[in-house]
This record gives sequence, C-alpha cells and structure tokens, in this order.
Amino acid sequence: MSRYVARRLGFLILTVILTSIVIFGVVQVLPGDVARVILGREAGQAAIEHLRDELGLNLPVPVRYLNWITAFLRGAWGDSFSLRIPVLPLVARRLQNSLILAAVALGISVPLSVGLGVLAGLRQDSLLDNAVSIGSLALVGLPEFVTGLVLIQVFALGLGLLPASSSLAGGSGLSEIVPQLILPALTATLVLLGYLARLTRAQVIEESGKPYVRTAALKGLPRRAVVLRHILRNALLPTVTIVAISFGWLLSGLIVVEAVFNYPGLGSLLVFAVSRRDLPVIQAIGMLAVVGYALANLSADLLYAALNPRIRLE
Repeated sequence: MSRYVARRLGFLILTVILTSIVIFGVVQVLPGDVARVILGREAGQAAIEHLRDELGLNLPVPVRYLNWITAFLRGAWGDSFSLRIPVLPLVARRLQNSLILAAVALGISVPLSVGLGVLAGLRQDSLLDNAVSIGSLALVGLPEFVTGLVLIQVFALGLGLLPASSSLAGGSGLSEIVPQLILPALTATLVLLGYLARLTRAQVIEESGKPYVRTAALKGLPRRAVVLRHILRNALLPTVTIVAISFGWLLSGLIVVEAVFNYPGLGSLLVFAVSRRDLPVIQAIGMLAVVGYALANLSADLLYAALNPRIRLE
C-alpha cells in the first residue's frame, strides 16, 4: 500500500508541475497588453513601458515562470493588477465561499442520487426505474445556466420563496446566508444528480446479475443481506470514486453557476480577472483549481484502493 501511495503522490506532483507550466503559458498568450489595460487607452508609451518594467513583464518567459512558481510556493502571490490588493487573502475569501457551495451541493446530490440509483437498479424496468432513467438523462443534457434560470423563474420570481441573487453581503448571519445558497447549490446538484444516479443504477444492475449474488440468494440469505453485503458493497465502488472527483470538478467548474446567481466564489472572480487581464489572480485561481482537482483524484484513488484490495496488490 505504501508503494501505491508513493506512486500516486509522484503522479500528483508531476501533474501539478506540468499544469503550472500550461497555466503560465496560456496566461502569457492571452490577447491584449496588461499594462495598457491597467493604464487605459490614453496612456503614453513611456508610461506603459515603465509599468511593464515594474511588473516584470519585460523579463524572459522562463525567468518570469521561475519567479512566479517559487513565489507561489512561498505564499507570496503578489498583488492584483486591477484591484491593487494582495491576491492571497482575496482568493482565500472566494475559495471559502466556493468550498461552502461545493460542500452543500455534494451533501444534497450524493445521498439523493445514490438512493435513486439504487432503488432504480433494484427495480429494473419498473415505473420508478423508467422515471429515474428519463429524468436523469434530461438533467445530464441540460446546461447549468438553463437550470439556474428556470429555478430563478420558479422559486424566486414566481413563488417568491428564495432570493434570485446570492451575493452574500458582508456581515450576513446564518439565517440570511442559507436561503441564498439553496438555488445555486440546487443547480449544481441537478448537474451531478443525473450522472451519479445513472452510474449507480447501471452498477447495481450489473452486480445483481453476477453469479456470486445468485449463489448468496440460493444459500438462503435474506434479500436485505444480499443487497447490503454483496450488491451495494461492489456496485458503489465506482460511485465513490466519481463522488471524490466531483468535488474537484465543483471547485473549478462552478463558474457558470456563480455567474448566474452572482455568487462571490472563485468562478466569478476568475471571470472578472480575465476581463481585466489580472494575471496574478488568473494564475492563482488556475493553480488552486489544479491542486484541488489533483487532491480530489488522489483521494479517489486512495479510497478506491482501500475498498478494493486488488488495486493495492496490482
């Protein structure tokens, strides 16, 4: 097991290094001049060149990368070009908001989707199975912004039960924050619900038809014991892996949801930074997304290895 963990950690470090190079390279080729965006169109060429020297934009690309990655590892993320404030506390506040939203979405979607998938798989071709299959297929193909707009129209504008905006004003209490989290969390939940429910259903059906399940039933084991000890124990292994990976996806993939609901997370900050050519903020968010996704994949691998001894032996 220790060799497996060491190998996965090595892959994680290599992945982070390679993706950091990609992030830095992509940011450097974005159209537009950072100095001109900051100073405005009316700025003179001398002022622009002075700002470029001040920001280190005239240095060779390899030097700029090494300066950036070493400073990033030390926690010196620099200052935002457009806001003129330190990047680290700015991104940390937004990361906290995104983590809260991701945790709420997973807390709703995982029990609901797994429960529906198990019930549909155990009752194959029933009315419930058909309803879950059709509903999940519709949810998988529905874009997040469409789901969000429909929820706003129904629950905010139509029924007036929940706020349409999730701006999370400073100093808000828990009673004010929770209602603002429901609609964006429900939007992200519906995106995951269809995929997780269909995956769980397919795995339950596949495991139910295997010889060891029929043998357990023929030995006289109660149906409940067969389902809990045999079918679910093996059928939920892929689902557990996907759930762990989904957390990394939620951390970096909530851009559309946050934009629709004006939620102050990493996604909305990334959109703002790209529009302003704010390179330190873009690079910081990109690296956080990569590290979060890599850690989520590592957690999924370790959890799968713990549940499936064959992985450890291989």
